[in-house]
Amino acid sequence: MRRLFAIFVLVVLGLGLWLVYGIFLPIKPAQTTFVMLHPGWSSRRIAQQLKSSGVIRSANAFVLLHYFRPAHKLKAGEYKFDASANAIEVGDRLAKGDIYTHTVVIPEGYNMFEIAQAIQDSGLGSAEDFLKVARDDVSLIRNIDPQAQTLEGYLFPDTYQFTRTQSMQDMVAMMVKRFEQEATKIGLRDNVHTIVTMASIVEKESAAADERPEIASVYYNRLAKRMGLAADPTVAYAAMLSGNYRGTIYRSDLDADSPYNTYKHAGLPPGPIANPGVGALEAAMNPAKTDYLFFVAEGNGSGRHRFSSTFEEHEKNVIAYRRAMNGH
Repeated sequence: MRRLFAIFVLVVLGLGLWLVYGIFLPIKPAQTTFVMLHPGWSSRRIAQQLKSSGVIRSANAFVLLHYFRPAHKLKAGEYKFDASANAIEVGDRLAKGDIYTHTVVIPEGYNMFEIAQAIQDSGLGSAEDFLKVARDDVSLIRNIDPQAQTLEGYLFPDTYQFTRTQSMQDMVAMMVKRFEQEATKIGLRDNVHTIVTMASIVEKESAAADERPEIASVYYNRLAKRMGLAADPTVAYAAMLSGNYRGTIYRSDLDADSPYNTYKHAGLPPGPIANPGVGALEAAMNPAKTDYLFFVAEGNGSGRHRFSSTFEEHEKNVIAYRRAMNGH
């Protein structure tokens, strides 16, 4: 009898030590560790993934702990582990859904190709997958722009927090929703396709925010006179669409017969060439009242421009620009 009792005590003691080791004793990953737990995984598979990643000491102990805490539903997602924690603390994080988010910054004027690369660089998926959605899911904006051929122009520039459980469709939809929210705030309801297309060109041309209304006026004045817009950013975009962009504009790009080449084709391009921010959208909605038809950079690194109403004035400004560049 004493022997059986001694064995029982040893078993209880061993079980207690195992529980202390597997549940209460903290463990710190050897390095910052990211663990992806997919929807539909069982608690055992989650425990095995955590154990193999060095986040918990015992998968079996973690499963036992979860069995006695059925109210703690373990949530799928990507988790970041970089501090010492025991199985209880890890389980609490999973129950709260303390999911790791990836910060993606989309600057004003980024086009869909640059956004796709930013998404890929953030580890959220491939640029190709993002571009497929951006090109194909135009139904997201049919209610505001029936003419849209892609989602270019409607992927609103902002700082986003995305998770790896979100699909490309989810991320794109968030960007489009942000555009709709901002468009509503500034009262953009009519001529949306024209406004957003113009705003995208203004955004790419303007480094100085206060010049946007003047730049918009130049392009509207050119449209009114049936002059070509002759906007370099549209030529660069045409090269991107054809896969030929080499970081700068070449003679072959200017000669390319693309509807986005505003040196060869009068009027606005078929659609936006980038994703404008609120400032550019407002400038396109409310351009300055000018008779300007030309502008050229000052060439002093300020990002500002000289505006003119005649070609003769413009030629003088171009000469001044070249002198300034030579001086640098």
